[in-house]
Amino acid sequence: MKRIRSVTLLILILLLVIPTTAFAQTYLFSLDQMVVDVYWNEDGNVDILYALTFTNSPAADPIDFVDVGFPNSNYALSNVSASVNGNPITDIEYSPYVDNGVALGLGSNAIRPGQTGVVNVLVRGLERVLFQDDQDESYASAVFSTTYFDSDFVQGNTLVQVTFHLPPGVQPEEPRWHAAPAGFPDEPQTGFDDQGRITYTWINSDARGDQAYKFGASFPKSYVPESAVFQPTISDRVQIPADDLIGGLICIGFAIFFLAIFIVGIYSSRKRQLQYLPPKISIEGYGIKRGLTAIEAAILMEQPMDKILTMILFATIKKGAAEVVSKDPLELAITSPLPESLRPYEVSFLQAFTLKGKERRKALQGTMVDLVKSVSNKMKGFSRKDTLKYYQSITQKAWEQVEAAGTPEVTSEKFDEVFEWTMLDKDFDGRTREVFRDRPIFIPIWWGRYDPTYGRPTTARTSTGAPQPVTGGGLSRPTLPGADFAATVVTGIQDFSANVVGNITEFTGNITNKTNPVPKTSSGSSRSSGGGGCACACACAGCACACAGGGR
Repeated sequence: MKRIRSVTLLILILLLVIPTTAFAQTYLFSLDQMVVDVYWNEDGNVDILYALTFTNSPAADPIDFVDVGFPNSNYALSNVSASVNGNPITDIEYSPYVDNGVALGLGSNAIRPGQTGVVNVLVRGLERVLFQDDQDESYASAVFSTTYFDSDFVQGNTLVQVTFHLPPGVQPEEPRWHAAPAGFPDEPQTGFDDQGRITYTWINSDARGDQAYKFGASFPKSYVPESAVFQPTISDRVQIPADDLIGGLICIGFAIFFLAIFIVGIYSSRKRQLQYLPPKISIEGYGIKRGLTAIEAAILMEQPMDKILTMILFATIKKGAAEVVSKDPLELAITSPLPESLRPYEVSFLQAFTLKGKERRKALQGTMVDLVKSVSNKMKGFSRKDTLKYYQSITQKAWEQVEAAGTPEVTSEKFDEVFEWTMLDKDFDGRTREVFRDRPIFIPIWWGRYDPTYGRPTTARTSTGAPQPVTGGGLSRPTLPGADFAATVVTGIQDFSANVVGNITEFTGNITNKTNPVPKTSSGSSRSSGGGGCACACACAGCACACAGGGR
């Protein structure tokens, strides 16, 4: 699949002046139908089945990747299956462009120019999808929003059909449907499926494939576990209608048009700066590279640099090599001699903190450049895709170990043991809040060397500051609600970025220039099956979903 490289504003202006239709013709398709079945199950989870019918333009490249967005990230990749024209799709990975979605590699079954193909994708057991109904406390609200594709590459109208299958046992007079999106009938078609479950079906034959459509229904909470119904946050309540901007875009003047292109160029350039892994690491190898540390795995996942640096800081503190003496600005007291257990990147990190200002930032950049190169060398001959799945599974297992622990004390001890692996979770904040929703976190013993506010008192502190005895004897440790502890970690990452490295995009860009410099040519290249996805906005049906999210 071809990649569209970031280009300078000058080249973009020349492209507008020089007559050419190659770019517009390269990626163009119609989404003839989007048929979605949403099964709200008795365990409070949801199964979602998409049937997407694409017709590729005769002048376009093959559709060889399709990205589909889901409502959230609370699902296992192993629970996703897909096919194209009845042929199983085996190349399924997390989408690099859709936050909560999957990338489907069609491989030899790619939809050729001028041909039509049907892509089916099923995700089972997606969690955290039901919320407290704001009209009736005894009801659960089930809301779903369809995935969509970039307006620059999808043409024509789309038949959109969405069917809700309500939980087993719900009686016809109990559920309520929510207001339908514009263009859909005010009332859905009602019926029963082959399992006897009540169904609501919304159909619009003149819908658009570049818009998300939100549907909802409510039913008594008694048909699902109480724990499966969540209180909506402010962000869950926010609704932004999808307006039709095509007419407005036609009226935009040349000045605004050039400004928009300039902004896109800046955004693309900044996004490119954050891609610090060298392309050769994406060349498909064989097998899994085991033995990486959580910090090295974070490099492989191309996680933000300020987060990785904070992980290194925690690691040095846990090993007794450093102690925070000032947070703003961040200053460390470094142990002498250093513990022998330190890894090279930890030693380099601490050496950087013996310097000040720009010299420190430069030294930290050197630390990260060496770390990226080290991980790249370790990955030679191994499959990045399989290795990523392996370390993602370690992160999942780490959370499962914490959740399976019994008492708050044991849970906190297990959390401390696997802390660095849980930080690899993109939703570390939300996951920590959920796992410790009804139980406190006993602050790790080493935490006092990171935040002197938490020492080792003889009684444990609650979030209100009131003393609380700890059972089991021995020294007591302070506690925090899970939400407060997660917020402290997230704030620490943000403070590291603000107080130490400054502009994180610029900091990372200086690293990228050495580990993944811009190629000398701008010609397209094919996507490796083990790579991180297409670099364009929409080089295929999958990339066209890059601006989608499939969320509520």
